[in-house]
Amino acid sequence: MLLALVIAFSGASTGCGPTAPHATAADLLNLDDDTSLGTGDVFEVRVYGEEDLSADYRVAQDGGIDFPLIGRVEVAGLEPPDVAEAIATRLRDGQYLVAPHVSVVVREVNSKRISVLGAVRNPGTYPMRSGMGVVEAIGLAGGFTSLSNRNGTVITRRTGDDLRRISAPVDQITNGNEIDIPIRSGDIISVPERIF
Repeated sequence: MLLALVIAFSGASTGCGPTAPHATAADLLNLDDDTSLGTGDVFEVRVYGEEDLSADYRVAQDGGIDFPLIGRVEVAGLEPPDVAEAIATRLRDGQYLVAPHVSVVVREVNSKRISVLGAVRNPGTYPMRSGMGVVEAIGLAGGFTSLSNRNGTVITRRTGDDLRRISAPVDQITNGNEIDIPIRSGDIISVPERIF
């Protein structure tokens, strides 16, 4: 899974909110898209002019990577520009490079997952992709079954201590009458069956 995320660096109670008839603009704007790295994520580090230092890395269970010359770098929980900055700083401070140009290109996001349940062909948990909407998420699960209530689809999202339920009328979205709803890590997409 390839993400087009390129970032460069130079030098306790649970509440359940009401179900909205449709996602509102506020629902879509308050996504707080989490692009921090986590265990299992794969990213490429490019050091300009230094092919031997440019390679792909997978975040280990302990949250770190082993980088040439500078050793262990803790990356879990950091945003890609922070990882680039940490590597560039250590290369400069260790006097390995005078003015390193470092970029981080995220290749796979394996630490962030979503669940697609109910009347879909392959219910389960799937890795989240950057920019994923509800329609793509249902596609990952093999699409709807013949018994699905497409417009009854609901996204359950945890925001802090609250659970929010967002209606996702998928037929309306695919017909262009509603905008696709962006998905974020941890979302549960539930597709009910039709009531005959």
